[in-house]
Amino acid sequence: MKNNNEQNSMKYGIAAKRLIRLPEVLNKTGFCKAWIYELIKSGGFPSQVKIGARAVAFIESEVDEWIESTIFDSRNNQNIK
Repeated sequence: MKNNNEQNSMKYGIAAKRLIRLPEVLNKTGFCKAWIYELIKSGGFPSQVKIGARAVAFIESEVDEWIESTIFDSRNNQNIK
């Protein structure tokens, strides 16, 4: 059974967003924490959102889109040689 937020998201055509913490981002990308923050600083990775006084998270769909885009760019650049 879906909760009210999921029902409202589907009712209004809004995609459900999932927040993930840094360890999951590190696992998905294979990068270390320092490199993720360097990429964020340079505008090369989706920035985090503040979820509490001392807590941040990333929007999973943005991270997934970044991964897909990186794969796509890598595969297309191999053909240009």
